[in-house]
Amino acid sequence: MSALTGLMAALRTGAVEVVDLTAPLSEQTPIIALPPERGQPWPFSREVISDFDVAGPTVYWNNIRLSEHTGTHFDAPAHWLSGKGGPDVSEVPPADLVGPAVVLDFSAEAAADPDFLLRREHVERWQDEHGPLPDRGWLLYRTGWDARGNDPARFLNDGHTPGVDPDCARWLAERTPVIGIGVETVGTDAGLAGGFERPYPCHWFFHGAGKYGLTQLRNLARLPTTGAVLVASPLPIVRGSGSPTRVLALVDRRP
Repeated sequence: MSALTGLMAALRTGAVEVVDLTAPLSEQTPIIALPPERGQPWPFSREVISDFDVAGPTVYWNNIRLSEHTGTHFDAPAHWLSGKGGPDVSEVPPADLVGPAVVLDFSAEAAADPDFLLRREHVERWQDEHGPLPDRGWLLYRTGWDARGNDPARFLNDGHTPGVDPDCARWLAERTPVIGIGVETVGTDAGLAGGFERPYPCHWFFHGAGKYGLTQLRNLARLPTTGAVLVASPLPIVRGSGSPTRVLALVDRRP
């Protein structure tokens, strides 16, 4: 039996479960708000082309409008000044879109302090217990933020959302083998990261290192600490800085 035949058999029997890590995309999807003097991302909106009516008696479809960074989305290196000239989302190698994933659970800490920052010592202690971070894999940072759903006020929390300490972000990006970081919040950085000495350090260091980000993930609680395989599927937008993305995880459920 080939590896792929075995995988398909495991999917049919439930020995391997597909877990959807994607937040549903709708007009209620929270989107980041920038200072008024900055450019603003568009929230998701749609306009019906036809709905089994005179405009198209046999077809229902819509035009949509949104930012590349709306909802669960993929950040390519070209998104940030530090990654300028690097790959846009259409140039990301397909092999980079499938890889191992580990989950670092700091939901209790984020519940106690919405401005909680992941530090290098947290990750090193995690590695002492669970082993090294995966080569060409994803660090998924669980904070419990997905429980806030699509309520913009609770989800954006007036800019108070957990993130990563600048020194930790640089270390993860430049000194560890992970290919990217995935978070449950609206962006890969903390809500207060614009005021850090190095503003938005996850964006700066990860994209500067040619690495990626995934945001607004859900269901990380359903993944094992280690052993899952992540599949990200951004649209290959030419010159795109990112894309709304369906993110799936394959989880071995055999006893």
